[in-house]
Amino acid sequence: MVRARRIWVTAAALLAVAGASPGAAVARPQPPSPADTLAASVDGALPPGWRITGGRSAPELVWRSDRPVPMGDARVEFRSDGRLLGVPRPGADGRTFRLPLDGHRAGEPDVLRGLHVWSGGRRLDAPGGTGATSAVRPPAPLPANPVDPGKPGAYRTQTGEYTLKSVKLPDFPVPVEMRAVVVAPVGASGRRPLALFLHGRHSTCYQGPNSTGDWPCKAGTQPIPSHRGYLRDQRLLASQGYVTVSISANGINGQDFAAEDGGAQARSSLVRLHLAHWADWAAHPQAAPSVVRRAPRADLSRVLLVGHSRGGEGVNRAALDSLYPPPAGRDGYHGPVRWKIRGMVLIGPTVFGQNPVPDVPSMTILPGCDGDVADLEGQLYVDGTRAVSDGSALHSAVYVVGADHNFFNSEWTPGQAAAPAGDDFGDDPRHPDAVCGKHAATRLTADQQHRAGATYIAAAARLFLAGDDRVRPLLDGSGRRAPSADPARVLSHAVGARRGAGFLPDGGVSVSGARLCDAVGAGPAASCLGQGAKGASPHFAPWEIGRESGRHAIALRWTHAGTPARVSVRRPVSLSGAKELALRLFVPPNSTGTQLDVSLTDASGRTATLGRVRADGLPGTGRTASYWAREFRLPLTAATRAGLALGSVKSMELTSRSASGQAWLMDAWGWRPGTPAARAAELPRVDVGRTTVNEGDSGMRTYRVPVRVTGHGSGQVRVYVVDPVTGKATDRLVTVRPGGHDIDVPVTVKGNTRYGPDMSYDILVKAVHGAVVGSYRGGITVHDDDPAPKITVTPVAGRVTEGQSLKWRLSLSEAVDADMSQMFTVVPGTGPELSTKDVSARWLQETGGVKADPERPLSKASVYMWVELPPGRTSADITMPTVKDTVREPAESVSFQQVDMNTGEPRSGGLVLTGSVRDAS
Repeated sequence: MVRARRIWVTAAALLAVAGASPGAAVARPQPPSPADTLAASVDGALPPGWRITGGRSAPELVWRSDRPVPMGDARVEFRSDGRLLGVPRPGADGRTFRLPLDGHRAGEPDVLRGLHVWSGGRRLDAPGGTGATSAVRPPAPLPANPVDPGKPGAYRTQTGEYTLKSVKLPDFPVPVEMRAVVVAPVGASGRRPLALFLHGRHSTCYQGPNSTGDWPCKAGTQPIPSHRGYLRDQRLLASQGYVTVSISANGINGQDFAAEDGGAQARSSLVRLHLAHWADWAAHPQAAPSVVRRAPRADLSRVLLVGHSRGGEGVNRAALDSLYPPPAGRDGYHGPVRWKIRGMVLIGPTVFGQNPVPDVPSMTILPGCDGDVADLEGQLYVDGTRAVSDGSALHSAVYVVGADHNFFNSEWTPGQAAAPAGDDFGDDPRHPDAVCGKHAATRLTADQQHRAGATYIAAAARLFLAGDDRVRPLLDGSGRRAPSADPARVLSHAVGARRGAGFLPDGGVSVSGARLCDAVGAGPAASCLGQGAKGASPHFAPWEIGRESGRHAIALRWTHAGTPARVSVRRPVSLSGAKELALRLFVPPNSTGTQLDVSLTDASGRTATLGRVRADGLPGTGRTASYWAREFRLPLTAATRAGLALGSVKSMELTSRSASGQAWLMDAWGWRPGTPAARAAELPRVDVGRTTVNEGDSGMRTYRVPVRVTGHGSGQVRVYVVDPVTGKATDRLVTVRPGGHDIDVPVTVKGNTRYGPDMSYDILVKAVHGAVVGSYRGGITVHDDDPAPKITVTPVAGRVTEGQSLKWRLSLSEAVDADMSQMFTVVPGTGPELSTKDVSARWLQETGGVKADPERPLSKASVYMWVELPPGRTSADITMPTVKDTVREPAESVSFQQVDMNTGEPRSGGLVLTGSVRDAS
C-alpha cells in the first residue's frame, strides 16, 4: 500500500543540509541573477543555469538555457541521476523551463543530485562532443532492388484543400482545426487506397522571421502550413494511383503541453475524425468538398497512415484505437470504425508510451543526423513488438545515413518553407561534426533527403496496401537499395512477418563468454555500451524511469581470435521451415573488419557452423545514435547437411575471427522470404487514468489508481509504481483480463486542516505479451484543499542606533504543512538610504556576495534576504546588523520588499520591511 507523505524539497530544505538553522532568517550568497538566490544542493550549489523558485508554498525547479531551445517534437525533460523528475513547461522566451516540485518528485535533497536536462536523448545543459573529428566515409552502396518504388507512376495529379468546422477535443480548451491538403490521381478508375499524413510538433504561427507556439494565432501572425510539407511525397503516391491527404494539427501542437501523453490521444482523435469524413464522402460523394469530389473515391479498407515525429506517435495511437476502442470520455471521436489501417510509416517518431501496435505492419524511418528526437527512440516501434502478439506483422526500421529530423517536411526546411525554418542538427561551424556537419561527406542535402523519404514511403505503400512483395527487400534487411533514393545510404532491418522462433535476450536466455546486459539502466545505457561509448544506441532509448526490467542485449568483447560466446535457450526452439538464420547485430561506429563465425547446436549436442558474419560500424560521432543493428543472414543449408535437428535447436555460438573487438546482439531468428497477411489478435487493452481527490479535513481515505481493461482474452503487462518522494520505480508483472482489477494500486491519504502542496502518485504500464496499452501513465493526485495562511510582518526593532540590529518578525495566521519561506530584496526608499558601509561586511557577503567597496546605496547592491518558515512554525525573525562609524550623518533608512519567486523581481503589493538607523554620536 502506498501512503501519502508530507515531505517536500525546496531551497529551504537544501539550505538546511548546508547548515542553515530552521526558524531563523538566513542570508545566502547571491548567484549571477536575482532569481538564482534560492538554491543550494548537497554539494553547496545547483549546477549553473539551475535555480529553485516559489518558496515552499509553490516550489519550482527552473533551468535557463544559454541559447533558445526551438519548439520541437522531443520533450524537454528534467532528470536526476538518470531518473525522470518531470516534463517542465517552457517559458515564452524559449529558454526558461519550469517544473513544479509541489510534492510531485520531491522529498529529499538526494532527489536533486545529478541534475540534467535531456531532450530526445540529447543533453541540453552540457556541450556535446563530436567524437570522430576526421572525415567519415558513407557505407558502400547496396545492390539495386529490381523494383524501384520511387519512380513516378502513370497518373497526372491534382491538388486542393478543404477546411471543415473545428473540433473540440477532451482537455484542450481551444477547438482544433479540421484542415487538409489533398493530392489525388487524375483518371484513375475504381476506388483507390488512401494515404493520410500527419505532421509533427512544430511552431504554430509566424510573422516575418519570428515564430511562436500560440493557438489560435494572434492578430498579425499566420498559421505555419506544416501540413503542406509532404506535397512531394503525396504527388509521388498520387502518380502511382493513391489518394492522399495531409492534415493540419497546429491546434494540438499549441495545446499539447499539459497533456500527460504529449498529445497522442488528441492526434489519434484528429486522424480518426478525418477518416470518418472520408468514409462519409465515399458513401455520399455529393456531400464532399470539391477537391474530394474531383478525386477518385477512396477505398477505406486500404489505409496507410504516415506520421512525422509526434505525428508518428499519433498515427500509432490511431491504429491502436481503430483496433481496440479507447475508453469513452477521453477520446474526441465517438463513431464507428469504418476503415482498415493496413500499415504505418513513422518518420523520426517519438514513442513516449513505448506502446507500438503489434499487429499493424509498420516502417520506421530513423534519420542518422536527427537533432530533435536524437536518441532515435522510434526504434522501439520495431523492438517493442517482439513477443507481444503473434508476430505476423512486419515491423521495419530504415536508417537513413546523413538525414536530419526536419527536412522530410519542406515546410520545416530553409529555403523551401513559408515560415522560419532550420537544420535541427544544429552543427557548430567552428567544430563541424564529422558525420552530420553541413559539408560532411555523409550528410544529405535537403532535396536528397526528401527524395529518399518519398521513395521509402512509396515502398511501404506498395508493400502494405498493394501487397507487392517485390519491394519487401528494401525494408526487411535483405540488403537492397532503391536507386531513386540515391545518393542516400539507406539500411534496413525488421522483426515479425516470416521470422520464426529464435534467440531473444528478453526471452530468458543464458549466456556464457559474453554479458547479458540491461539495455536501459542508470545513465545512457552504460550497462551495455560501456562508459567510454561515443554516441548512443536507438535500441537502448530510455523510458521515463531510470532502470527498466525486461530489456536486454548481449554484449560481446574479445581480445583475440577464436573467443566463443554461447547463447542458450531454456527450451529448444524450432527453425524448421526457415531458409536462413537472421541476426540483428551491431559493432562500434566507424569500426571495420569485425568477423564472427556462427554455429548452432541442437538438443542432442550436434553442432553445425553456418558461416561468417562480416560487420562494419555505421558512420557515427558522439552526437549521433549510430550503435544500430544491421541484419545479417546465414543459410541453414550447412545445418541441414550436418544432420542438425532444426526442430530442436538449443544454443547459438558466436566465435570471433578478428583479432579484437566488440559487438552487441539484439536477437536472432529463423527467416524465410515473403510477407504474410497481418492478423489483428483479440487482445485486452489497458488504459491508466488519473483521479484528483481532495485531501479532506480528517480521517484516512484509500483511493485506487483508475485502470480500465477492455477487449478480449488475457495478457501480461509490466506495472511500474513511482515513489512520489524519490522518483524511483518498482515493477511487477501482472496478468490482465477485460473488466478485471488485476492492476491494483491503492493510495491512502490522511486528511487535515493545514495548508500544504498537492501530491501525485504515478504508475506506468507497458505491454509484455498478449496485451496492448493505450494510456500508459496516470495515478492519483491529492489536492490540498486548505486555504493558505495570512502572512504579516511586524517590526521588532524598526528604529535603532548604528551598531545595533534591525529586526522584523514574519508571522503566519496559523501553522501549516508547507514551508512558507520568503525572500526580500532592498528597494529604493524616501530620504537618505543605508549604504554598503553601514552594514556588516559579513552580512553583505552572505546576502549576495556583495562587497562594501565601492560604497553605494543598498538598493543598488543586489542585496537579498531569505527567511525560512518550515512546516509547523508560525513565526521567524529577520535580522539586519548595522555597524557603528565615526561619520556624522542624518538618520538613514532601508526598505525591503517581498520578491516574486518566478521573476526574482520585487513583488507588486507584496510584504514590505522598513527600518531606520540614527547616528550614534
